Amino acid sequence: MRVSAPSDGREEVWGQNWGSWWSALEEMPQATSSQGLPLIQVDGSRQRQVRKKTVSFSSMPSDRKINSTAACMSFMVEGCEMKKVRSNSRMYNRYFILDSDMRYLRWEPSKKDSEKAKLEIKTIKEVRLGKKTPVLRSNGLLDQFPDECAFSIIYGENYESLDLVASSADIVNTWVMGLRYLVSYGRHAVDVIEANPTSLRTSWISSVFEVADFKKEGQIVLSRAVQIIKGLNPGMKASRIELKFKELQKSKGRNGEDITNEIFTEAYCELCTRPEIFFLLVQFSSNKEYLDCKDLMLFAEVEQGMEGVTEEMCAEIVNKYEPSREGKERGYLSIDGFTHYLLSSECHIFDPQQKRVCQDMTQPLSHYYINSSHNASILEDHFWGSSDISGYVRALKMGCRSLELVVWDGPDNEPIIYVGHSVSSQVAFCKVIDVINQYAFDASEYPLILCLVTHCSVRQQKVMAQHMKKILGDKLYLDPPDTEENYLPSPEKLKRKILLKGKKFPPNYPDSEGDVTDEDEGVEVSKRLGEEYKDQMNGRLRLCKELSDVVSLCKSVQFKDFEVCKRYQKYWEICSYNEVDANRFANEYPEDFVSYNKKFLSRVYPSLMRIDASNINPQDFWKCGCQMVAMNYQTHGLMMDLNIGWFRQNGNCGYVLRPAIMREEVSYFSANAKDSLPGVSAQLLHIKIISGQNLPKPKGSGAKGDVVEPYIYVEIHGIPADCTEQRTKTATQNGDNPIFDETFEFQINLPELAALRFVVLDDDYIGDEFIAQYTIPFECLQPGYRHVPLQSLTGEFLANTTLFVHIAITNRRGGGKAHKWGLSVRKGRKAREYTSTRTTGIKVIDEVFRAATQPLREATDLRENVQNAMVSFKELCGLTPAANMKQCILTVSTWLLNSDNTMLVTLNLSEHYPAMEAQGPIPELFRKVLTAYDTMIQTSRTLIESADAVYAKIMQTQRTASEKTPKNSEGWSFLRSTVISAHSATKLQTSLFLTLLFSLACDTQTVPDCCRQKTCSCRIYDLLHGTGNHAAGILTLGKRKTDGQAYQSRLYRLLHASGNHAAGILTMGKRGEAGSFQSPDNSMVNQMCPSPPSMLDHYSSSDSM
Repeated sequence: MRVSAPSDGREEVWGQNWGSWWSALEEMPQATSSQGLPLIQVDGSRQRQVRKKTVSFSSMPSDRKINSTAACMSFMVEGCEMKKVRSNSRMYNRYFILDSDMRYLRWEPSKKDSEKAKLEIKTIKEVRLGKKTPVLRSNGLLDQFPDECAFSIIYGENYESLDLVASSADIVNTWVMGLRYLVSYGRHAVDVIEANPTSLRTSWISSVFEVADFKKEGQIVLSRAVQIIKGLNPGMKASRIELKFKELQKSKGRNGEDITNEIFTEAYCELCTRPEIFFLLVQFSSNKEYLDCKDLMLFAEVEQGMEGVTEEMCAEIVNKYEPSREGKERGYLSIDGFTHYLLSSECHIFDPQQKRVCQDMTQPLSHYYINSSHNASILEDHFWGSSDISGYVRALKMGCRSLELVVWDGPDNEPIIYVGHSVSSQVAFCKVIDVINQYAFDASEYPLILCLVTHCSVRQQKVMAQHMKKILGDKLYLDPPDTEENYLPSPEKLKRKILLKGKKFPPNYPDSEGDVTDEDEGVEVSKRLGEEYKDQMNGRLRLCKELSDVVSLCKSVQFKDFEVCKRYQKYWEICSYNEVDANRFANEYPEDFVSYNKKFLSRVYPSLMRIDASNINPQDFWKCGCQMVAMNYQTHGLMMDLNIGWFRQNGNCGYVLRPAIMREEVSYFSANAKDSLPGVSAQLLHIKIISGQNLPKPKGSGAKGDVVEPYIYVEIHGIPADCTEQRTKTATQNGDNPIFDETFEFQINLPELAALRFVVLDDDYIGDEFIAQYTIPFECLQPGYRHVPLQSLTGEFLANTTLFVHIAITNRRGGGKAHKWGLSVRKGRKAREYTSTRTTGIKVIDEVFRAATQPLREATDLRENVQNAMVSFKELCGLTPAANMKQCILTVSTWLLNSDNTMLVTLNLSEHYPAMEAQGPIPELFRKVLTAYDTMIQTSRTLIESADAVYAKIMQTQRTASEKTPKNSEGWSFLRSTVISAHSATKLQTSLFLTLLFSLACDTQTVPDCCRQKTCSCRIYDLLHGTGNHAAGILTLGKRKTDGQAYQSRLYRLLHASGNHAAGILTMGKRGEAGSFQSPDNSMVNQMCPSPPSMLDHYSSSDSM
C-alpha cells in the first residue's frame, strides 16, 4: 500500500475550493498579531448530564468544544463524575478532579483518607482507552457499558490499574488526551501553551484575516467573514457560521456587523475544530498540537497499515495539505492540515489498489461475476415506462458487461426494441447497436455480452444479423467453440470482444431456417402479450441461419435438471432462469447449483410480475455462483446499491473473480451455509463509527424543520452465516455533524463474498427517512482511520458528506458467532472444530482417507495454538485482538523508556528463534508479557518444525489414493466428487480434497524451502484453507504477491524501531519487493544475522501490519 493514493476524481466532492485556498495562502504574508485566544467555555456546572436512552454517548453540551490541550486541562480541573471499577467488578460513583497545580488526580467521596484518594500524575505509566485491563475484560462487566466509555490509568512500579467508566465517549477522550499529555510533557509544557497562545494555527488564521482586511481597518464585514470560513470548510452552513459570529459579538458586548481578528480567530477555532480528529492528533503528536514528519510516519504505519513509509513521503503530505506557509517550511501538519489529509482520497475507506484491475483475469469466463443489466432501455417501470437509448449509455458507463436486447418486428423492415405494453416509445435496433459500438469499451476493456430476446420474423432476423456484422465489425466474436477445451475462454483473451447470447442451430445445420426452443424469458414475454405471439407462447421460435451464425460462445439452451446438464451440456451453452426458479434451485439444491456454475454460465432475470421494475437481491444468487444477475438499472434502492458497490472492485471493469471455494473443481460449498466454513479462514471486522459530517436533511422532509436526528445502520451482506446488522444510537445534538463513537464487531465467514453497507437514517416519529448510504466489498476495506463518502438515494455522491470510522480486521479461525469485544478470538481445544473424513461407503476410499484424520487434527492444533498465543500477548500489552505487532512492540518500548527504574530487556537476534529476556529484576506485569512473548515464539517454532511432518502424512494419503484408484476409472470420478465434512456441521463445508488429490505446484520438498522461493506458486496454503495461492505456510500467516516478485525479510526493522519501522516481533515480516526497504542499520543487521533466513523470514503475522 502506498502513502499516496491515485486520485479518483472525488477530491472535488470532498474538499471543494481547498486547492484554491491553499494556492492563495502560499502568497500570504506571515501574521504578526499576538492577540490571545480563549479556546474554551466553562459552564462551571458539576451536575450530571441527563441522557435519553436513544441518545448517542456524545452527551457533552454542543457549545462546548474541546479544541486544544488547554481546553482538556480546564475540563479536568473542573472535574466530572465517573464510575470507579474495582477488581470485584463492582462500580462506585465518584467525582474526579485534577488539582489546579496539575500534580494530582483526586476523587470524592471516598472512605479513604483524602490524602489516599488521589493519584500522583508522575506515577502514571500509561493511559489505556477502552476495555484493556483484566478488570474491565471480566465477564461481569462485558455488556454493561460500551468499550468507548471506559479507560484505565496504569500507575506505579507494579503497573496497577485505576479503571474508570464515563457517561460519554467525549468525556473519556478528554481525560485520556489530557492525562497522556501530562504524562508525556508534564506541567511545564502546559505553562508554555498558556504563556504563548499565538500558535501555528492562530498565526495562520490571523494571516487569512489580514489578507481579507485589505483596508487595514482591523475588521471585516460579517458577510465577508462568513464567506471566508465557508470557503475554507466546504459543506458548513452559512447560517451556522453567521450565528456563531453573532453569539461571540454578543458575549463580548460588541454591536454592529464588523468582525475583528480576535472574534474571527475564535469563531474559526470553534467551528472548524473536529474534536475527534484533535484527540487523534494529540495521541500521535510529539510536538504539542501538530504532527511532524516522524509523528506522521508513526500514524501512517501503526494506525493506517501503510508500508514503506519514509520521511520524504510524509514531507510531501505536509506540503500538500498544510495550509500555513510556516507549517510547510518547518514540516509541521496542524489540525487543519491533518483534517484535510484525513478527508482526502489518500485516507478513503476504499483500497486504491482496487481502483484498477487487480484480479487474475486469465481464468474461465464462468469463474467471474459479471455486471448485468435487465431492460436497460426502460427509464421507469415495465408497464408505463418509455424506452430510450440513453439507458444503454448509462449502463455501459457504469461498467455493465451484459445487456439485454428485446427485439421486435418494426416498420419498414427495421427491427425495433421496446419492453412492456406501450409501444409509443420505440428504439431502432440499428441505433442501439450503434450506441453499443460507440460506448462498449469506454468503462472496461473486457468482453461485453449482448443477450438477444428475439420476437422478430425470419426476414427481420436477417436484418438484425446484417446490422450487427456491419456496425460491430471485428468487435463481434464469431470464432466457433474449441471442442477440445472444457471451459470458456478468459476475459483476458476476449478483451474488446462482443459476445452474443442467443439461439443457435447445431453444427452443419443444412437449412436456411428452422424451429428452435425459445428462451424462457421470451416465452414469458409472449404469454404476457397474448394471442399475437401464440407461436412463441408454445415455446417455439422460427430462427434464421444468419442470426444463428453470429452466436458463438453463449448459445442459449433450456435448463432441464442438474444431472442432465452435468452429462450433456457443452461449456459454451448458457441457461437463463426466472428468479422464482433460481430461488427454488438455491433452496432445494444449493450444492448442485454451486457445482453447476463452476463450469457453465447462468443468468438470472427478474420475474415479469415485477411490473414496477423492482430489483431482486443479487446476493441471493451470487452465493450460488450465478455469474449474471440482471438488474433494473433505472430502479434505485438497496438491491442496486449492493450491485453498484460490489462491482466497484477490480477497477469497476464489470468482472469480479468468484471465491476460490466456488471455483475449484473438487471444492465443496453450500449456498445456504449458516455457520463458519472449515475450509475458509474467517475474519473479524471491527468497526468504530466515530462521527458524521455535513449530513443533509432528507429530501421532502419538513416535519422537523431543519433538525436532523441521524443514526447509522451497519449492514453485512453475504452468505446466510454473515448477514447481520447493527445500529448506533440516535444523535440528537448537532445532528448535521453528529458524534457517535460506537464500536461493532462482525465475524465474516466468507470474506470474498461479503459486502459492508453504511446507511444513514433520520429518526422520526412518523417513519425513519433515508439520508445517505455507501456500499463497499469487504475485500476493498482499508484499515485505520478512514472517511466514508456517502451517496444519495439515486447514487450521486453528496458533496462534503462523510462518515468518519475506524476499521480493523483480524483473522479468526473456528466456528460460531463472535462474542462482543473480541473475547472469543481465543479458542480452547474443546471449542475447536476438527475436520474429519466423510464415510462414502466405498471401503477402499474410506480406509485410505481415514489416515488423514489425525494429521489434519494436528494441523488445526498448531494453527490455533499460535493464534491463541498471539492474542494473549496483545492483551497483556494492553491492546485488543485487532491490534498489530507494531503496536505491541511500540507499547513495550514505551514502558521501558518511561520506567523510573532502569530495566534492561534484550532480544538475541543471533538465535534462530529470538528470545526476549530480562536482565535483572522487572515488575510482575513485564514478566507476564515476556512469558507471553516466549509462548508465542515457542508455539511458532513448533508450527514451523512440525509442518513438514504433518504435510508429509497428508501427502502420503494422497499418493496412496492415487495408486489405489486409477484416474480413468469410475472410482476416480467418484473420488473427485467426494468431500470432507466437519463433525459439528450438518452440511459438507470444506474443500480439503484439493490438496489431497493434487500435488504441490512447486518442486521444493520442505515448508521452509518452499517459503524461501521467489515466486508464489506454493500451494501449502490450500492444505488447510483452500482459498487460493496466497500464503507461505500452513498457517498462511501472511499473503504473497504475484509470480516473479522477489522478497526480502523485514526482520532487521524489528528492533531498530527508532524511526518507527518495526514490522512486529514475528515479521513477522510482511515482505516487500527486494531492495525496497533501506535502513542505515542494514549492514549492522546483516552482521548480526549472517545465517540463512530463519523462521522469521517466512513466518508472517496473521494481522495486517
